[in-house]
Amino acid sequence: MLDKVSNETSFVESSPFLKRHLGPSSQDIDQMLKELGHDDLEDFVKAVIPADILEVDPDYEDFLPVGCDEVHALNHIRSIAEKNKVLRSLIGLGYYSTALPACIQRHVFENPAWYTAYTPYQSEIAQGRLEALFNFQTLISELTGLPIANASLLDEATAAAEAMSLSFAACKRNGANRFLVDEQVLPQTLAVLRTRAEPLGVVLDVKKPTSFCYDSDIFGAFLQLPGANGCIWDPETLVEHCHQIGALVTAAIDPLAQVLMRPIGDLGVDIAIGSAQRFGVPMGFGGPHAAFFATNEVFKRQVPGRLVGQSVDADGQPALRLALQTREQHIRRDKATSNICTAQVLLAVIAAFYAVYHGPNGLKNIASRIIKLRALFQQELIKLGYQIDDIARFDTVEIFAENAPDVHKIAVSRGFNLRILPLGADIDQAKGFGVSFDELSTLDELDQLLKVCASALGQEFDGLQNHETLDAAALLFGIPLRQKKWLQQSVFNKFHSETEMLRYIYRLARKDFSLVDGMIPLGSCTMKLNAVAELIPVGWKSFASMHPFAPANQAEGYIHLFADLENWLATLTGFAGVSLQPNAGSQGEFAGLLVIKEWYKSRKEQHRNICLIPSSAHGTNPASCVMAGFKVVPVACDEAGNIDFNDLLSKAETYSLSLAALMVTYPSTHGVFEPQIRDICDLIHKHGGQVYLDGANLNAQVGLCRPGVYGADVCHLNLHKTFCIPHGGGGPGVGPIAVADHLVPFLPGHPLSFCGGQKAIGAVSAAPWGSAGILAISWMYLRMMGFTGLRHASSIALLSANYVAQKLDSSFPVLFRGLNALVAHECILDLRGFKRTTGIDVEDIAKRLMDYGFHAPTVSWPVAGTLMVEPTESESLDELNRFCEAMIAIRAEVALIESGQMDALNNPLKKAPHTLAAVTADIWERPYSRRQAAFPLSSQQETKYWPAVSRINNAYGDRNLICSCPSIEDFVA
Repeated sequence: MLDKVSNETSFVESSPFLKRHLGPSSQDIDQMLKELGHDDLEDFVKAVIPADILEVDPDYEDFLPVGCDEVHALNHIRSIAEKNKVLRSLIGLGYYSTALPACIQRHVFENPAWYTAYTPYQSEIAQGRLEALFNFQTLISELTGLPIANASLLDEATAAAEAMSLSFAACKRNGANRFLVDEQVLPQTLAVLRTRAEPLGVVLDVKKPTSFCYDSDIFGAFLQLPGANGCIWDPETLVEHCHQIGALVTAAIDPLAQVLMRPIGDLGVDIAIGSAQRFGVPMGFGGPHAAFFATNEVFKRQVPGRLVGQSVDADGQPALRLALQTREQHIRRDKATSNICTAQVLLAVIAAFYAVYHGPNGLKNIASRIIKLRALFQQELIKLGYQIDDIARFDTVEIFAENAPDVHKIAVSRGFNLRILPLGADIDQAKGFGVSFDELSTLDELDQLLKVCASALGQEFDGLQNHETLDAAALLFGIPLRQKKWLQQSVFNKFHSETEMLRYIYRLARKDFSLVDGMIPLGSCTMKLNAVAELIPVGWKSFASMHPFAPANQAEGYIHLFADLENWLATLTGFAGVSLQPNAGSQGEFAGLLVIKEWYKSRKEQHRNICLIPSSAHGTNPASCVMAGFKVVPVACDEAGNIDFNDLLSKAETYSLSLAALMVTYPSTHGVFEPQIRDICDLIHKHGGQVYLDGANLNAQVGLCRPGVYGADVCHLNLHKTFCIPHGGGGPGVGPIAVADHLVPFLPGHPLSFCGGQKAIGAVSAAPWGSAGILAISWMYLRMMGFTGLRHASSIALLSANYVAQKLDSSFPVLFRGLNALVAHECILDLRGFKRTTGIDVEDIAKRLMDYGFHAPTVSWPVAGTLMVEPTESESLDELNRFCEAMIAIRAEVALIESGQMDALNNPLKKAPHTLAAVTADIWERPYSRRQAAFPLSSQQETKYWPAVSRINNAYGDRNLICSCPSIEDFVA
């Protein structure tokens, strides 16, 4: 098979999509191979990958698609999408139809300047999305009345679990392990709470809030406002009872209901969570959607995920950056309170722009219209003779009636999906129906629904009457309402014409560095091409408008897509089964470990609780381990960066009777193929353990070697890395798990869908198939590439990394090398010596790269004082050379400091990055020229990228935390 990835020009040229996906041409590949001393790609790959895991002649090609061009792939997936039957779904339960403004769809959702950017770890070149996230945090803070809001979480259910974990950790009473849960909690949220509670030893007490008992073992309470049945009520008394015993109160809120209601924080609630999906984001069969998390100042250092804060730059100007505990799991590891290391940035950005677009008055009008339509519907149903509980509601009505099956059947025949009651029942067994109104609801639709309900009674509906007299505030009688003005910040009141909105969106986009601007060589992050053809199906109504709890017979297209993707991913990794439910790599880790734990439980080996983790592992690994109820035991690495086999042998023997798993990243976090990986897996199995392989570096393996074949039992796959889902400025992500045959029965299930194994663990995400709405991207990538294209792409990823390593080794020594002194798909450059000789550190070089027009590689991870470079297969030889030229030029600048020809403090590296304002200022008091500052390479004359701000003072921002815009009143005060 390797002859298919040889240096023959005809191969790349004959593969329609492959030549678009790859950066280097066939001639470039030949040149790179020649510089590395190899005749063809076959010899090179054999030199990089250990012979005992490299599959020279794979026998699974027939189980994967043959590559094709984008036209054929789009036609194929269109035929699959047409199998979906998109009805008007009024099911609710946290998922609603929305109207995404066309200007936001075109200029944000479909704009590569927004969707190809990476997590804003280099803040100076991420000011655009940081401002959009700052707006999101401000929106959530204003909605909830709580001062600290993060930059989004993965979904509402996992946000609820994070709130439970925070409450549990914050409670100081010994033995407090019971969590009160409102019985009107959304079913998917309850499922995830149960999954997360068990390993922590938390007991869930689910009942009516009026029946809560406030005993000494209570550490927190969880309320759903409005509840699943639409009920709204005043929680102030309950909050007081909880606070009297030192328990925290979390409320899951509907952001549109909160537009009308008094902020939940004003009622004493400690934590507010929810989903921002209603703010313009399509349902997408369950995701991705931005969850939110808000709380009080006292918990600001315990907030999970990312927090955008305001600081100042070197010129004293305001500047934004990620604040406080942004990557606490990498610092605290097994002591971390959360394994969350990502967010739903693109979706949070869309929600923020949606709020900017509508402003407070527009949002109020939408919420008021929804509640009026709900009230009209309820009023007319009572006239028809339906019995409805007299409770305060927002958007939802639930009706129990003997004719419920007829209502559902007639509704479906007329294009509507209603909520089937009880939840999970079939239409024929329905005892009732529920309707949740949303932004797309109209009087005409209301009329159609009432005709459905009348017809089920054998009656006719005469038409709506007196609908103009309803008042939204009056419909919430007895509920605390919002009295004070809110969302008065200028950003939410200024850009209401499309012209101004357009300019604002692009003004922010210009402040960001994305793949539109150049290579983002971040190690371990795999910033490769996100082809437009891959993204096109995501916006199709047949995928975007599906409700995740729509009947299965309406989702045959999605089910087909899932089956294809699961089978292809299982084949490529050598495993027996796949779950697409985890919606981030961290959630994949957690899910995989829970599957292992459940397997041990089935074997009555619950005593196995030790997880061995190499010291070089991602910080999420130990955090996930503890969340799953395991105890972490670290394993040392040797001088070459590999797992210290003797230490592993010793630990495996010491903990043999209680060994549960080894978590290993492969190729290693140090960027090499460890030659003993088979021996490592065999050793763990010999002692009764399982091998969890972190698939963050799978881009070095696809089509070349398979974790399930060389010994792993579980592997999570980052579809937002290897399989081309864009990073979206820091999210969304998808982290499915692939497992060996004996673990398939334990794959995650869901309370409202048939998914997972026969002995499934509980849900780990809110939706049955996680971020289903973007899975078409990976399907398209695999369909267009085909097996041979995938194998070729992995080979070029290895080639590009080794080319860069060779070019730069004399200037920046490559810290770790594997077989034949080669690296895998990434390399680590050692910069530590510069600190000793010149005072120049890795951050100075990272910031200076911005002046050269590059995003820095991964800084100081996994080794402090180094850069981890991953060029991927999608960057051209010209771009690789441009990067190497920039790095070598920076090394020459360091040399000038070493020789004393350049001042150790006042030099281009210490002052980097250089903004347009600084370079064009009237006064220039620096011993180097403006040209050297801003245009160090002659090639930049036509393509100069300007950082939006100069170097940001992170410490100042943490000492003076500001994570939302002040209101006009606060600003004046």
